[in-house]
Amino acid sequence: MAYRIPPVPSQEITPKRVYLRRREFLAGAMAAGLIGVSGTPAARAEALKAPRGPYATDEKLTPLKDVTTYNNFYEFGTDKADPAANSGNFKPKPWRVKVDGLVSKPAEFDIDDLIAKMPLEERIYRMRCVEAWSMVIPWTGFQLSELLNRVEPLSSAKYVAFETIVRPEEMPGQQGLFQPLDWPYVEGLRLDEAMHPLTILAVGLYGETLPTQNGAPIRLVVPWKYGFKGIKSIVRISLVDKQPPTSWNKQNAQEYGFYANVNPEVDHPRWSQATERRIGEDGFFGSGRRKTLPFNGYGEQVASLYSGMDLKVYY
Repeated sequence: MAYRIPPVPSQEITPKRVYLRRREFLAGAMAAGLIGVSGTPAARAEALKAPRGPYATDEKLTPLKDVTTYNNFYEFGTDKADPAANSGNFKPKPWRVKVDGLVSKPAEFDIDDLIAKMPLEERIYRMRCVEAWSMVIPWTGFQLSELLNRVEPLSSAKYVAFETIVRPEEMPGQQGLFQPLDWPYVEGLRLDEAMHPLTILAVGLYGETLPTQNGAPIRLVVPWKYGFKGIKSIVRISLVDKQPPTSWNKQNAQEYGFYANVNPEVDHPRWSQATERRIGEDGFFGSGRRKTLPFNGYGEQVASLYSGMDLKVYY
C-alpha cells in the first residue's frame, strides 16, 4: 500500500539559492563558522543524486544554516551549538554498519556501498523535538525495510535495536568523568515500526552527505516520533525478540518512553507538548508557536500501528 502526503510546491522544495548555488552557500557557511565541517576530506560534503520520493509536506523548509547549527548530539556536547563547533575532527569514513541478531543473513555493510546500491530518495519530513521545537528537513536516504529485507529477519524477531559509535578521542562529549548519558547511545523500534515505509536511514540532507553534527554518515529518521529516537552515526543494527533498552528511557523513564510518538495530549513532566516553535521562522528561534499534530501529522499513515494501545501509558 502506498502512503502519500500532499506534494510540496516546487518553489518551496527546490529553492534556487540552495540547489543551484549549494556549494557556494556551504563554502560561505563554513567560512563564517556556521557549520562544523573541518574542511578535511573525511568531513567534506559530497553531492547525492536521488529522485524525489512520494513523501513530502507542504510546509516551508528550515534553512540549511539552522538545520546544521541547532542540534542535539550529546556526543559532541549538550548545548545546541556544540555539535557544529566540536565535530570537526570526527571521521565519518571509512564506515561500516553491522546488521545481525535474529536474521538469516547477518552482514556488514560499507557506507559507500550502501549509498551506491540502495534506492536513495529525497524525503521532506517534519521533525519534532521532545523539547517542543520543530524543523522541516529534506533528507536523502532509503527505507530501513530495504536493508532489513536483505538480511532476512527471522519470525522470532520482534524489535530492532540500534547502536551508535563510541570515539571519545573524536567526540568530546564522551570525554570526562561525569557523562550526561551512558555510551554508546542506543535506540530501538518495534519491527513493524522499523518496516514502515516512512522509516528511513538518512545519509544526507539538502542534497549532500550528512554533516558530522547531523549524524554522519548514517542516521535513523522516524518522522512521527520525537527527535531523540533518530539515533545518529549508527554502527550496529540488531534484530531481537525483546524490547531493547534506549538511552533516554534508561536515563529517565518517567520523562522519555520507549515509543516516543509525538502526542500533544501527553505533556512532558516539565513542559507542554501541545504547541511547538518552528526553528528558522521569525529569526533564529522563532517568536510564534504552532499546534503540535498527533504523530507529528503522520497519523493517517501510522496510527494503525498502535490500534488498541493506550498512548498515554505507552508514551
